[in-house]
Amino acid sequence: MKKLNLTVWLCVCIFTWAQAQTKLVEKVTRKGNELLIPYEKYVLPNGLTVIVHEDHSDPVVHVDVTYHVGSAREEVGKSGFAHFFEHMMFQGSDHVADEEHFKIVSEAGGTLNGTTNRDRTNYFETLPSNQLETALWLEADRMGFLLDAVTQKKFEIQRATVKNERGQNYDNRPYGLVSEYTSKHLYPYGHPYSWLTIGYLEDLDRSNLDDLKNFFLRWYGPNNAVLTIGGDVNTKDVIKLVEKYFGPIAKGPEVKPTRLPAPVLAQDRYISYEDNIRFPMLRMVYPAVPNYHPDEAPLDLLAEILGQGKNSILYKNLTLTQKAVQANASNPASELAGEFTFTILPYPGQTLDSMEAIIRQSLLEFEKRGVTDDDLNRFKASYEAGTINSLSAVAGKVSQLAQYQTFTGDPNYMVKDMKRHMAITKEDVMRVYTKYLKGKKAVILSVLPKGQNLTAAAPDNHKISTDNYNAPEYGYEGLKYAKAKDNFDRSKRPAPGKNPVVDVPPFWTDTFENGIKVIGAKNNEIPTVTMLFTIEGGHNLSAFDPSKAGIASLTASLMNEDTETYTAEEMSNQLEKLGSSISISSGPENTVVVVQSLVKNLDATLKLLEERLYRPKFAQDDFERLKKQQLEGIANQNTQPTVIASKVYNKLLFGESSIRAVPMSGTETTVKSITLDDVKNFYKSYFSPTVTNLVIVGDMEQNQVMPKLAFLNKWEKKDVKLPELSPNKSIDKTKIYLVDKEKAPQSEIRMGYVAMPYDATEEYYKSGIMNYILGGAFNSRINLNLREDKGYTYGARSFFSGTKLAGPYTASAGVRGNATDSAVVEFVKEITNFRNSGITQEELAFTKNSIGQRDALNYETGYDKASFLSRIIQYNLDKDFVKKQNEILKNITKEEIDALAKKHLPIEKMNILVVGDKASVKPGLEKLGYEVVELDFEGNLITPQVAPAPAEPASEAPAGAASPATEKKKKKKS
Repeated sequence: MKKLNLTVWLCVCIFTWAQAQTKLVEKVTRKGNELLIPYEKYVLPNGLTVIVHEDHSDPVVHVDVTYHVGSAREEVGKSGFAHFFEHMMFQGSDHVADEEHFKIVSEAGGTLNGTTNRDRTNYFETLPSNQLETALWLEADRMGFLLDAVTQKKFEIQRATVKNERGQNYDNRPYGLVSEYTSKHLYPYGHPYSWLTIGYLEDLDRSNLDDLKNFFLRWYGPNNAVLTIGGDVNTKDVIKLVEKYFGPIAKGPEVKPTRLPAPVLAQDRYISYEDNIRFPMLRMVYPAVPNYHPDEAPLDLLAEILGQGKNSILYKNLTLTQKAVQANASNPASELAGEFTFTILPYPGQTLDSMEAIIRQSLLEFEKRGVTDDDLNRFKASYEAGTINSLSAVAGKVSQLAQYQTFTGDPNYMVKDMKRHMAITKEDVMRVYTKYLKGKKAVILSVLPKGQNLTAAAPDNHKISTDNYNAPEYGYEGLKYAKAKDNFDRSKRPAPGKNPVVDVPPFWTDTFENGIKVIGAKNNEIPTVTMLFTIEGGHNLSAFDPSKAGIASLTASLMNEDTETYTAEEMSNQLEKLGSSISISSGPENTVVVVQSLVKNLDATLKLLEERLYRPKFAQDDFERLKKQQLEGIANQNTQPTVIASKVYNKLLFGESSIRAVPMSGTETTVKSITLDDVKNFYKSYFSPTVTNLVIVGDMEQNQVMPKLAFLNKWEKKDVKLPELSPNKSIDKTKIYLVDKEKAPQSEIRMGYVAMPYDATEEYYKSGIMNYILGGAFNSRINLNLREDKGYTYGARSFFSGTKLAGPYTASAGVRGNATDSAVVEFVKEITNFRNSGITQEELAFTKNSIGQRDALNYETGYDKASFLSRIIQYNLDKDFVKKQNEILKNITKEEIDALAKKHLPIEKMNILVVGDKASVKPGLEKLGYEVVELDFEGNLITPQVAPAPAEPASEAPAGAASPATEKKKKKKS
């Protein structure tokens, strides 16, 4: 007993010593309206850097752990480890069971995720502020107590999940391998940027559990991590909790910065590959500079001048001339290198060598043109506005602090970042152009559509050489796993603090004389204003004339172009110099106008809004160009499995006669029939204040902003009749519909039926509660089965999606091709079991806790508030509807949930759609007991080829032929 007490005493001493050694490195505070993020920075004895930002505006906390390890710490033959470990870090640790991480955070009303790039991996949670200790306990447990929980079974399942992710995001996606090809030909063999973060499948196949564990031991120590906490917290309390949970974790091996020389190209490297695409692609990549290099910001501005926005040289030379669907330039930079990149998607009929020639001519044009004052002003104003907007949420501020600390060692680098961008001169831009582009060599990639015999920009001339490659010595030998010694019981999950009081944000309402309904709220966290106009109608208006489907989308696109006073380029120039934006887009049931502005520039922005709303020019040349783009986009849809799935699924649900079965872009036939006069008449007939709602969120009071909007009273009232849509198509029995996407490595699955319209407090809302544990949460039955248990998919889900119209209930996933039939079986099994057996009491408690505590996150940002207000005005909701929802959630019973499942999960009357490789998936689907119906990419029935009917038999059958009677006997026998 005395020995035990002595041990405890020693642990306490060690722990107290660790606490005493925590160092406050710096404290940064804001003076006046200075643009910075206040914080305190500490370092624990084990090397963990801790940054705390207090923000008491909302009762939320965001916790981020950034490890300075990405794919750049990998080596040849072992790619993808950093990303693989991102998955493994969610698979449980000593004191947190498998899948519990997601469950605990979700049940606490929070959200979480992890991301990996070339240079870092981060894990983060946003939670109600009373759950801070839970978040720190979870993150500390996987930092210090992970490896014993990493089993071979989990390893195999997550390897399958990563393969599915690669299939979904790279191998089965048009242009998905572009970066892989350019990277491996830009960088020397063995350079850690020469492969994608997700790695190669063959490397994942050859890796084993010990490889993965060694990777963790080498790079995931506290001395290679930054823990950043922001939100409604007290810094002193935070540091005590960090010392408790992270302090005992042992320091890891030393991690030294990586420095590699920029790649040197002796000649242009031409490479090519074929893909399942409509538009060929030309990509030119020049070696550039790393992140935070002095030349990075001038290169960013150079990219904007050359190929970003309507004032760029490539837009003028390629987009306006209708030679390219897309033409842009960018300057992505990472820790070790940068890549100045041109990307061109030419229209059919254009050649890739001609695209290369135009890029080179455009560079010469820039040399003569130089840099203008407007170039500088646009870039600086946009950068300032972007920086301000990034501070709207505590998650954004925490992420910035973590990134700056990880890569510069200075969390306050945002101030320096702003200064270096504001200090750019014309001479800086011309200097970096000369240094990195003029006369320099590039990797030039041609991506060619399969089966079209198109020619690359030039013949391939580069082969990867392994000469002079020396594998890095990262120090994996002799690594040992040593767990922390604690003076508390780490297995006990911390109890949450007192629930924060979350109030629905106060809002005001108003109405213009011409009928525009207005709802607004003040948000004084950043000096910006967001306005959201919703004009009812949208794509559904084509129900009046289905032969013109796609007109709403085309009209919205044209309204972003010339006005009577400004060309599109002039309008763009004015907006960018203000750091503002005005965008118009069309959706299924409405057209949306989004306005974003700094408060100081709102008056000037609203003058431009008035011009865009009231005086669109609808010029013939703009019409022809945008109509061509829309038609090419329609033709391109059939290269994308997810788009094919959505298009065919809607046709199955709503029926061929419904406008809801037609894509918003229309069809080739309908868009070809649209004339400029049709567009003008559509605008004249359907854009009216009588069907318009306006949401305003920003750092202004009602009496400040409403007078500025007086011009809206000039908008002429029109009586707009909205269409009554045809009844939805009924489903007699469940069938499988198969669309052949030849040789697709994955299959897209959609299954469901048309359910019900949205309501906030009745059956639709209650059914959303019912579906949460079935397919709404990450740890839902469907996702845990198909992703975590079976490894069939990167993610599977189910959801209701009603609006004012009845919308579908859908279960969906992209699954591994060879698991297609098995995935369908599991979907059906989970839905059937849930309908028949209902929810468990434990699941019901989880659902209530998870949904009930989310309010703290629902109203944090201006965008969150705008979405909330938009729902109120769109559906004419009572002011206390949130209170009613909370009462429903609190009181809903297992019996009610079970009854809703029986009513709204009619598994025997759902459409099951599979878009995949027919040759490999059809045999398995045919064994499931459903009728399998083949459809084409448009959802049309493919009629099986039937042999010609035999002639009437003669009195004697021809020699060697069987009589009809004999044939019948044979069939019966078989």
